[in-house]
Amino acid sequence: MLDPGTRLRPLAALALLSVAVAACSGGGATPSPSVAAGPATIAVQLQEWAVTPAATSVKAGKVTFQVKNTGPKDTHEFVVLQTDLDAAALPTDADGVVNEEATGIKVVDEIEDLEVGKTQELAVTLAPGKYVFLCNVYDAKDKEAHYKLGMRTAFTVTP
Repeated sequence: MLDPGTRLRPLAALALLSVAVAACSGGGATPSPSVAAGPATIAVQLQEWAVTPAATSVKAGKVTFQVKNTGPKDTHEFVVLQTDLDAAALPTDADGVVNEEATGIKVVDEIEDLEVGKTQELAVTLAPGKYVFLCNVYDAKDKEAHYKLGMRTAFTVTP
């Protein structure tokens, strides 16, 4: 026959485990690091050949983008488009430059000609929806359309 203390040990261990789990949970969900709450400031890095924001979505409202061109050699731009189109399937001309006036695309704002090593801020008010950030520079000398080379990313604004 088991003594009463031996029978209670599993129940005591279960009770302690329940308390520990409740204490660690904090009572609420932790926001994902890929979502910024508005008003927000989001760092964005431009480089050959990527547009990399620190967050992939934000709540609707005022957003300030701190855009830095890390190069290593090309001048870039940061264009914010509102569109339901896939980031990799925007309408382009024969050179691979996005037609910013095409149906289904709304240009929100942009930073033009950001030189390597420079940082510039862009403050905009974003409505809920789908967006694309891109560099739409075309280098005629090197025949390089930055968008076509991969300088684009999808972004979401939530209500």
